[in-house]
Amino acid sequence: MHQYYISFLLTNFLTGNFIFSQVALADVKPQLLPLAQMITPSESISPKAALERLFTSKEIQTEWFAPEFLAQVPIEQAQGVIDKVKSQLGTYQGVQNNAKDYLVLFSQASVPTKITLNSKGQISGLLFESPQAKVISLEEAASKFQALPGKVSFLVQEGKTIQAALNTKTPLAVGSAFKLAVLKALKSEIASDKRTWKDVVQLQPSWKSLPSGILQTWPDGTYLTVQTLAALMISLSDNTATDILINLIGRQPIELVSPRNRPFLTIRESFTLKSSRNENFLKRYRTSNEAQRRAILKELSKKPLPDVNEFEGANPVALDVEWFFTAEELCGLIEQVADLPLMSINPGVAQAKDWQRVAFKGGSEPGVLNMTTWLQGKNGKNYCVVATWNNSDASLEESKFTALYSGVLAKLATNK
Repeated sequence: MHQYYISFLLTNFLTGNFIFSQVALADVKPQLLPLAQMITPSESISPKAALERLFTSKEIQTEWFAPEFLAQVPIEQAQGVIDKVKSQLGTYQGVQNNAKDYLVLFSQASVPTKITLNSKGQISGLLFESPQAKVISLEEAASKFQALPGKVSFLVQEGKTIQAALNTKTPLAVGSAFKLAVLKALKSEIASDKRTWKDVVQLQPSWKSLPSGILQTWPDGTYLTVQTLAALMISLSDNTATDILINLIGRQPIELVSPRNRPFLTIRESFTLKSSRNENFLKRYRTSNEAQRRAILKELSKKPLPDVNEFEGANPVALDVEWFFTAEELCGLIEQVADLPLMSINPGVAQAKDWQRVAFKGGSEPGVLNMTTWLQGKNGKNYCVVATWNNSDASLEESKFTALYSGVLAKLATNK
C-alpha cells in the first residue's frame, strides 16, 4: 500500500501494558499498489539525500513532501517528529544504507528508517523504527542499565551461557510480561490433552478488562478459540483475552508456574484494586495474608470495572500489587514457549530480518518497563535478552531504555 505518514516507536501507558508497535500519526486508507510497486522517483534527489536534508536543515519545507502525505500529516506535525528524534538521540552524524532501507546515525543511537519518494522526488512515505543505542560491549550496556534510577535487572544468555547479568535473581514488577506464565500453563494443559488450541470459549461480560487490546469492545457471547485468545494475548497484549485464559485455566495451574505470585491476579482485578474508588480494598489487600487476599478478590468481583480514564496519568500506582518475576525466570518462560508460532507475530523492537526467529513479550505500567526477547540467530545460536526497570518515584525515560535494549539486540545480531 502507499504510505502517507510518519511513524515512530511509541509506548502505550494508557492501560498499564507495554505494546511495541509502529504508531502512525495519521490514519491512512489502504491503496491498491504495494510498496514494492510504487513509482520510481526522479533523479532529482535520492532517498538517502532526502533523509540527509531532513536532519541537516533547520526547518523542513512543504515542497519536500507529496501533497497526499501532507494531507495526512501536517508539516508542523512532521517537523515535531524530526525535532524529537534530533533532540533525544544526540548529534546527527549521517545516513547509511541498511539493506534496502537506511540507518540515520546520531551520536547516541541509530534509527532504522524506511523512505519512499514519488516521481517528483517528494517524500510519500516515511517510517522511523525503534532507535538503537550504540553498544560497544554487553558490559557497557549493563553499566548503562545500572545507571538508571530505581531498580533494574538485565540478562543476556547465549544458550545456557550468561553473557551479561545485572540483578538477575531480583524479582521486579514486569507488567504484561507476566502473560508468558499464562501461556506456559496453557501450553502444558494442551500437551496433557486437558484442552486443545481449537477449544471454543464464549466471551463473558465479567471477563472484560480495560485496554490494551480489542476484545473489551466485542459483543458478549462472541465465540473465540483458545488459539485466537493466546495470539491476541501475546501479539496485542490483549488484557481481556488474558483474563479469559486465566479464568479458563484457573489460578492454580498458573501459580504452579509462578509460585511467587499468589494469588495470581487477573488484569481486571489489578485495575479494580488500583481504582481510586476502592482504596479500602487496596489497603486491606496490602496487609493481608494469601488466604485473606483470595477472599478479598471474591468480594472485589462484585465491583464494576473502573473507567479507563482513571489510569491515564503517568504516576505509578501501587507497584507492590503487580506480577513479579526475575530476569532468569522470564528467560526460562520464554524459552519454553518460543516455539509457538504466535510468539513471533510481534517481534517487539528486534529487527526480524536480522534473525531466523524472534519471540517477544514486553510489559509496562507507570513506573514499570520490561522487554523479554528470545532470538535464534542466523548463526544457529539461541539468545535470551531480558531488561526490567522499576521506579516508583518518577516516570521512566522509556526512549533511553528502549534504545539501549535495541542496541543490545543489534549487537548480538552481528555475532558470527
